[in-house]
Amino acid sequence: MSEPIRVLVTGAAGQIAYSLLYSIAKGDVFGKDQPIILLLLDITPMLTVLNGVVMELQDCALPLLREIIPTDQEEVAFKDLDVAILVGSMPRRDGMERKDLLKANVKIFQSQGTALEKFAKKTVKVLVVGNPANTNCLIAAKCAPSIPKENFSCLTRLDHNRARSQVAMRCGVPATQVKNVIIWGNHSSTQYPDVHHCLVNISGSEVPCYDAVKDDAWLQGDFISAV
Repeated sequence: MSEPIRVLVTGAAGQIAYSLLYSIAKGDVFGKDQPIILLLLDITPMLTVLNGVVMELQDCALPLLREIIPTDQEEVAFKDLDVAILVGSMPRRDGMERKDLLKANVKIFQSQGTALEKFAKKTVKVLVVGNPANTNCLIAAKCAPSIPKENFSCLTRLDHNRARSQVAMRCGVPATQVKNVIIWGNHSSTQYPDVHHCLVNISGSEVPCYDAVKDDAWLQGDFISAV
């Protein structure tokens, strides 16, 4: 069996991280033969909740999970990392737009990018989930100049899945029959879901989205608003 890899999840006491940790720890993400040391970072007021998450993971007695390290210290969380999954961020509140969210999150991702630069392996792979993911990822990458830029990715899967599902429902097919949807921008009112390259599988034939939906006004109006 391989040597354990060190995997960090930030915002680890939150609901999104809670939905990820079990899958990571039991081998769904990195494979059934890859042992894991799981590092869990959250802010100091959340440590009590985080310790509860640790106990739940321990109760699962997962064979691949070699160690769990909960912490509120970046120098501990980012040390010798192989993978960093940056979930934690300031959530959007009522009335907040992207600029408001950026102002709140820039310090978080500057700090975490600096910690990656200082403590993580130079081969670390970084996935930014915290919204606005594209910009947060750019900030983190800028603050870690010695880590290759191709090692940074961001995830806006919610919006991508929502766009696919909207098209699928409109066409009366499963979402698996819809491909090549593109999401431009962050999760905000300025985001643009693009179906110009989208194909829908109708009765075994791949049809351009506009031909499959047959409602340009919907695609250019309510569809964009819904996503």
